[in-house]
Formats: sequence, C-alpha cells, structure tokens
Amino acid sequence: MSDVPPVKFAESHGARIAYQDFGYGPATVVAIPPMAQNIEMAWEWPDIRTMLERFGSFSRYIAFDKRGTGCSDRRTRVNTIDERVDDLRAVMDAAGVDRAHLFGTSEGGPMTILFAATYPDRVESLTLNGTFAMLPPEDLTEDDLVEIRERQEEFARTWGTPESAVVDRFAPSLASNPEFRAWHQRYERNCASTESLRELLELSLHMDVRELLPTLDVPTLVVHATGDQAIPVERGRALAAGIPGARLLEYDGNDHFSYAGDLDAWVDQFERFVTGNVKPRAPMPPVDHRVEIRTLGRFAVVVDGDEVESSAWGSRRSRQLCKRLVAARGWPVTRDELIDQLWPDETDLRKLGARLSVELSRVRRVLGGGVVADRQSVRLDLDAASTDLETLLTAEDDKATVEAYTGEFLPEDRYDDWTEAARTEARTHFTRAARRLIDRHRADGDPEAAATLAHRLVEADRYEEDHHRLLVESLLAASHTGEARRAHEQWATAMAELDIEVPAFEDV
Repeated sequence: MSDVPPVKFAESHGARIAYQDFGYGPATVVAIPPMAQNIEMAWEWPDIRTMLERFGSFSRYIAFDKRGTGCSDRRTRVNTIDERVDDLRAVMDAAGVDRAHLFGTSEGGPMTILFAATYPDRVESLTLNGTFAMLPPEDLTEDDLVEIRERQEEFARTWGTPESAVVDRFAPSLASNPEFRAWHQRYERNCASTESLRELLELSLHMDVRELLPTLDVPTLVVHATGDQAIPVERGRALAAGIPGARLLEYDGNDHFSYAGDLDAWVDQFERFVTGNVKPRAPMPPVDHRVEIRTLGRFAVVVDGDEVESSAWGSRRSRQLCKRLVAARGWPVTRDELIDQLWPDETDLRKLGARLSVELSRVRRVLGGGVVADRQSVRLDLDAASTDLETLLTAEDDKATVEAYTGEFLPEDRYDDWTEAARTEARTHFTRAARRLIDRHRADGDPEAAATLAHRLVEADRYEEDHHRLLVESLLAASHTGEARRAHEQWATAMAELDIEVPAFEDV
C-alpha cells in the first residue's frame, strides 16, 4: 500500500467525522481511536504504516478521528462518551457497515464497550487493546484527584513541545530514537490542541463502564502488554475477568502504543481472532426499527410490533430516563436534571456522570438509538421514535385527538413533578376536543354519542363539575334515566370532597 488512503467524512450532529476505509480482507474491523490521533499523518511513521498495512492485509479496516481531534472537525468541543457512540454509528453508516469487529485502543476502550452494550447487533466481536473499564482507582480521594489533575495539566502544557513526556511513557522502546521523538512532537500538535487535550484528560476521569461488562454478549479478546507504563496490565486483567467468556492475551513489552515493540506478538492472534475464531452470529435485523413509546394510560415501548419486556431495560432507572425524555417532547433535558431525578440522594457527580452514560446506553439499546446526547443535555429523537403523547398533541382534528387519548399520562408517576406539565397538556387537549365533539353530537341530535364522550371526560377529571353536568344531561337526553341518576350520585360524591353542593337531580 504505497499511497495513504483518502480521508472521508461522516456527518454526525453538526460535525464532520474524518475516517479512512482501506484493505480487502474477509473481516471488517472498525478501530475506535485512543485519546487523540491523526489518521492521515499517522502513515508517515514506518512502524505505524507497517501495522496499518498489516491490518489491511486481512481485513477491511476503518479508522476515524474523534470529534475535536485529528482530521475531524476541530472547531467543536471534544465530545462526551455518549456523543462518541453516536459518532461511531455515523461512521459505520457512512461506510455502509452494518456489523463489524470493533478494535478499541487505550482511552477508546470504554467507548467501544459502551457501543457494544448499546448496539450489540452491530458488533461481531470486541478486541480491547491496552485499555480499561475505569481509569482512576475506585477508592480515589480528593487529594488523589488534585494530584492527578496536576499531572494532567503538566501533560497538556508540554503536549507537542520538546518537553513532552508522551514518547517516554507511551513508547519507551522508541525513546532513544531522536527522529521518532521529533516526529511525534509534531504529530501531537496535529492530533489535538492543548485545550482539547485538557478536555480529553478531564473526561477520561469520568469514564466508568464496569457496570456494563457482565452484559456483553460478543466474543471478546483483551490484549495487554505486561509492562505497559501508561495503563498497567492489571487493568486489562480486571477487564477480561469482568466480561463473560473474554480471552486475555498478555504479551511481553513495555510500550503502550500498539505499533511499538514486537508487533507480531499480538497481531497474529488478533488476525486469527477476527478471521477464523469468531463464533457465527445470527443475521442482523433491519436497522430501521419502528419504535413506538406509549405513555397514555400506561408506559410501554413497542419495537417492530412487539412490546419490550421489562427485563430488557436492565434497570428501573433506564425506564424512568426514557419517560423523562418523552415528557420533554424532544426538547433537551440537562444532564444535571436527569442525575437529580435518577439519583436524588447521591452527590458524587464524577461517578454519577458515568452512571448516567450507562443508563443512556440501556435506553438506546431498547430504542435502537433514538437518543441525542451532548455535553450538557440529552433529548429524545422524535424522528427515530414516535410517542403517543406527540400523536395526541399534534392531531389534526378533534376526532383524532379524542382517539389518541387512551388515558392519563404516566399514571404510575403522577406524583412526580416532572410529569405534571405533560399530563396537564395532554388532558387539556383531550378535554377541549371532547367538549367540542359533545356540542356537535348534541346539535346533531345524537345524545348517545355525547354521553359516551361525557363518560370519558368524567374519567379524565372527576373533579370538574361541568363534566358531570354534561354526562347527566346527555344521559337524560338519551332517556337513560337510571344511569343518569347514578351519574348524578357520583357527581355529588366527587363535589362533596370539595365542599361544593350540586343541584338536585330533578333540577338538572
């Protein structure tokens, strides 16, 4: 491969994600980038070119740069792990890849795991190379955090300069090569700006996908150098232990960069894993799912005609998260608000941000996507999932509005403040439409139809006096005197709770 593959672009939520697509092997591999890289410039260094050409010899290999880094749009802020999942999906869609072997390296590992948990039908296998499920220690103290941030600031300050410690820490076997050191400093400057690097380093502190490891159901190979100075091999061992059926490949070496050291020590087995040792999987279902979210009368999600079972959600919080997004009607809900709702008694924002990512992954998995997330907020994509609430509120006529109202909005959550606005709006839309239809039925001399609708009005709000009056009047007009008398008794009972007297039955 003498020429550098052309850089292509995938559109994803207002940004262009740069990717390369090369090789002609039997397997399709999509590489998830480490903290920062530049897919075009990487080909300049012989060791990296050797590795990439080796990948291309046995696979169709797709590599991309994260938003805000490398050849991707760098005018936008570095995205969160949730946004990266969307960007990866956009790259696969742009390249026409339904399913692939995912190759996640270093800081790209958690994103790879999150994608596999969210869209398992698009994953043939996972290879997790020199990576982790959670970067900082679990028992991290505030003092530890201060020390880590000081080191990160020094790392960012010297990034791309002669003082940079990247080569010494990540590729010690090449540290004595002055040509490589000079080239890599230039490479760093073309991978990410100092400000972007600071954001990437800070975001890495909040990544924690350990909760998802037991849910992974794809063939997994964990690769780690035993002397890796950047990510200790213990992280790889913990990762492999947490994933059902994962295979751990440890090899001698102290480099974190995959191309440094003995390439054959792990690439041979990676090639064998993706081309011959992967168990067959069922054909991928159609990508364009028909998703309906029902919230009027009860909560349910129906995908391609089948209702999603409660066990598929993985947690009650993921169901609540989905409900909250439906209530917002496609408008963004801040991450802070979602965290307050889902974990009202917890205060560790660093951990809660990672847990929110896990819950978002579960919602996306159920909906087949349908959620748009950025650094500050999350919203439901109404182009990807329809809701009965939206159908009701956008109905074109009174008859369609009345038919769409099948019950109170999320009755099981009626005491939660965030449901009140949507509940009131839905009920008001139904009430107004029903009142207008009742007036038409009465004018047309059809008291039976008017009484039927009046019954529904009373069910919708038993404390609205006019609804009871309409019901009694309509029943009397239809000559259902006994039923009208019982409706009058229900009217009197409801109003008594409000200390309101109702007219005698004979006076109605």
